[in-house]
Amino acid sequence: MRRRVAHLAAWMLLSASALAQFVPAEKGRPAAPPVRDQEIAQCLPGEIQTWGDGKDRPIATRSLRFAYRHDNAPPWFTEAQVLALVKRSAEAWSECGIQLRVIAVPIGQSPPEDAIQILWSDVGSRGQFALANVTARSLSIGPGLFALLRERNPKHPAEQTLQMVLSHEMGHFLGLMAHSRRCVDTLSYYDNGKGERCALRDPKSWGSVVEYRSMLPTACDIQRCRALNK
Repeated sequence: MRRRVAHLAAWMLLSASALAQFVPAEKGRPAAPPVRDQEIAQCLPGEIQTWGDGKDRPIATRSLRFAYRHDNAPPWFTEAQVLALVKRSAEAWSECGIQLRVIAVPIGQSPPEDAIQILWSDVGSRGQFALANVTARSLSIGPGLFALLRERNPKHPAEQTLQMVLSHEMGHFLGLMAHSRRCVDTLSYYDNGKGERCALRDPKSWGSVVEYRSMLPTACDIQRCRALNK
């Protein structure tokens, strides 16, 4: 899992391309949404596939609590801003049927023992944008890489990157250990380092947006989580 998440560092520094275009509408009919939007909203039969890089396992509870600590966060991220992103990812994953609650831990204080700690730590993230340590019940975000991203591309929407990595790592705490082969899934990674790339419904849609992966769990992410934790 660590090796796969490490690809995030390279992905987030890629340059942007044009936004996806709507398919021209027939007279009297609304335009069809871009292929990427369709992939996010629906999961077709046979689309749930993983890279086989981990073994999914159901979790033993119907609720999880995440405790966010703002200590050591980059100064351009406010506590309220990050907390809102954490809550948004948690709310989206709750569609899986697992209750996800989020609390804020005052700076300098320790989180409740039963909570999954979300914190800023280059040690814990091991040089990656974020890393889930399911055993230690911690989700570490890497301030160093976010600083590097800001330095190299100040115009990049770093809040979107943070939203995506939070959603990605939360999925691991729901038992989704293997990464998706659908490029759009928040649990995906783009290639396996062996020349194989993730799957798209329409290969021409690749490069249509800065980050093809969804910031929040897709229909296939949720369906996979529900099937695992039913």
